[in-house]
Amino acid sequence: MKFRYIKIFSIFFIFILIYSCADYNNRSVNKPEKVYHTSSGFALIFEEDLYIQKIVNSKIKNDDISVMHSQLKKNTLISITNPETSITIETRVTKRAQYPSIYNVIISKKAAEILKLNTNNPFVELREIKKNKTFIAKEGNTFEEEKKVAEKAPVESIEMNDLTTNLEQKKLKSKNELSFTVIISDFYYLESANKLKDKLSNEANISGLAVKKIKDNKYRLSAGPFKNFNALKSTYISLNKLGFENLNINKNK
Repeated sequence: MKFRYIKIFSIFFIFILIYSCADYNNRSVNKPEKVYHTSSGFALIFEEDLYIQKIVNSKIKNDDISVMHSQLKKNTLISITNPETSITIETRVTKRAQYPSIYNVIISKKAAEILKLNTNNPFVELREIKKNKTFIAKEGNTFEEEKKVAEKAPVESIEMNDLTTNLEQKKLKSKNELSFTVIISDFYYLESANKLKDKLSNEANISGLAVKKIKDNKYRLSAGPFKNFNALKSTYISLNKLGFENLNINKNK
């Protein structure tokens, strides 16, 4: 009888051990993949005065392709794209830094020149790149190495020139139509939205405020529209100082 209990206990113990190992292996296999950072917003083009005035807490060299980011670690592989021109640069984060949340990233003057950024609306798209990604040269980029590749492919060069022409035409067509709106908050009651609107207008001297009905029981308080990024900066920073963080900016056409 005693032997029988020992045998049952042994079988039970072996079953638990096998199940635990299987569960461990299963968890190892199903380990979630890393989520790579993607974001879009306005780039801050670095100036020495930004550091002197303590708007940013670190410096980069403007003669290099340098990048500072508030979240991504140093040496993180990233691509930065100017959606207006489709020009992309691929580089590494130079260092981490602190800067106003209105900006998505800090870039050097050289990076801004390569991207052909509009300084009034320096809107960029940023994407973290997988470490094992192989860089493929595209003629759309402006590195000297890529230009040499393009010269050996005249057909692709003609296609790219046509694409550039089309992009320039689209840019000219939409240039006067583009505007930006700062989304402050959504409310359940219209009265609540109007109360904050009046408070910000009268006490904080913020202009261009409007309340819009989005749907039943949803009212949105916003500021704008602003004709370009530079026009909305002071309003955005004023709202930040009042405690409104991570404000969304809508690009309107």
